[in-house]
Amino acid sequence: MDNKQLTRKQKEFYEYIRDFKDEHDIWPTYREISDYFGFKSPNSVTQNLQSLVKKGYLIKTSEDEYLLMEEFENRYEDDSDEGIPVRGIIAAGYLQEAVEANLGSITLKHLFPGLNKMYALRVSGYSMKDEGILDGDFVLLMDDDIKDGDIGAVMYNGETSLKRVYYGPNGLRLEPANNEYANIYIEPGIFEEVRILGKYVGHVNRSGIYRSKPN
Repeated sequence: MDNKQLTRKQKEFYEYIRDFKDEHDIWPTYREISDYFGFKSPNSVTQNLQSLVKKGYLIKTSEDEYLLMEEFENRYEDDSDEGIPVRGIIAAGYLQEAVEANLGSITLKHLFPGLNKMYALRVSGYSMKDEGILDGDFVLLMDDDIKDGDIGAVMYNGETSLKRVYYGPNGLRLEPANNEYANIYIEPGIFEEVRILGKYVGHVNRSGIYRSKPN
């Protein structure tokens, strides 16, 4: 992991959270963390979390939830040659004799050209629900430039957000697809950096695979 070096106590804190998450599939509560390390105040938990965010070991989402960087950077890989088998040809005009043959398979590479530049992130929250992107979905991102008005993932000051991105003279306007959420305005200082994580090209959930709509 190419990040700043952790102190011994920060390393212990990070490893406890990571191991707890691996074992229980949920994050420990502030009380559980405090009891384990003997913290007298939940502020100590918050300070350690913020330190791990600054050093790139945790990510804080726009919904104020934390993610392990391993989860955040989990690449969407197609490690097998399996796909949907193409078993023949069917007429879309007049009735014709059925033609059955092995014509190969449809894979994600057919659905998403440039698959080698894609990865997936798990969505947390409902700020993009009017685009059909819901909490728990896997959003598919392309390592590509985001044009004005595209949906994309942005990181700023250790925090991330998936929104429709608009460029202004002083920064960015991140527009949600849910009236319950307000626009986010980012006007970075001279030594601050906004990082574009990827352009939205689709999402996946239990209902199926959805590609982005052309603007």
